[in-house]
Amino acid sequence: MEQRILELLKRARRENRKLFAVLVDPDKSDDRSLDVLTKTGKEAGIDLFLVGSSILRDDRFDSTLLRLKQQAHCPVIIFPGNAMQVSEHADGILLLSLISGRNADLLIGQHVLAAPFLRNSGIEIIPTAYLLIDSGAPTSVSYMSQTLPIPHDKDDIASCTALAGEQLGLQVLYLDAGSGARHPVSARMIRNVRQVTNIPLVIGGGIRTPEKAAELAQAGADMIVVGNSLETDPGMLQELADAVHLTVR
Repeated sequence: MEQRILELLKRARRENRKLFAVLVDPDKSDDRSLDVLTKTGKEAGIDLFLVGSSILRDDRFDSTLLRLKQQAHCPVIIFPGNAMQVSEHADGILLLSLISGRNADLLIGQHVLAAPFLRNSGIEIIPTAYLLIDSGAPTSVSYMSQTLPIPHDKDDIASCTALAGEQLGLQVLYLDAGSGARHPVSARMIRNVRQVTNIPLVIGGGIRTPEKAAELAQAGADMIVVGNSLETDPGMLQELADAVHLTVR
């Protein structure tokens, strides 16, 4: 299987070029908002759409993927909350292993359930080390995963955990403060993780200003992810994308 999306991430890292992605929650999107988001996203030059949620209340997962695929100018990737969030309509999937926690279901259990479908789907599979970082408030993902996040100031734990993920053969690191985070992953933690790892590093959760996005990209993040709540402020989406894309270490 061609690793087009993983190669995009690796090439950006090699070239010290920063990527910007928008995470779409199907429960918080309708066709009209998705149309606005794809239009503003194209104008802003975003690099990827991620689709997923800690919990899905409505049956809009496949339709959201299809709508984005029809109109988006960039790859659409699944950011799954569980084994039900898989679909052949995406370009790829971040196959998350929650290595910051000790819940075996999210280390391997959900993967076993999804494996036969993923094999037949034809979409690109990107093995991803997923680390939850404390954001100063309980988040949906920490509650649903039944795991404790890594403390916000424990850079050594985050670094050793990320290094272990790389040594296990996972291809991407994703440090996430979670939806509704009071504050994002710290620049200091990102620098520490970056010093001991070499694979692409993705940072998400609580990033609300261009200044913060640029700071985290400069600290060593290869891709910055923001939520689709920004679709109501197209100007801010453009400013965030510009701040990331213009950042150099």
